[in-house]
Amino acid sequence: MANVTISIDDDVLKRAKKIAIDRDTSFNGLVREYIESLVAREQRRRELRIEELDRLLEESTAIVGPVTWTGDELHER
Repeated sequence: MANVTISIDDDVLKRAKKIAIDRDTSFNGLVREYIESLVAREQRRRELRIEELDRLLEESTAIVGPVTWTGDELHER
């Protein structure tokens, strides 16, 4: 597990430590829990977006014609 150093206002740190005590954890535990929750929420948001795109693709009635251009033509200025 990696160690991380952060700078935080003394008053904010003091209040966060009180919250940690109320939750029967440490300040590190509080930060770890928040970061893990943040990462899990973001992963779930990405999964939901992919599911929605898949659903839209399945329901789409769009018809795409043949590709009549080259990659070089797309990148011409």
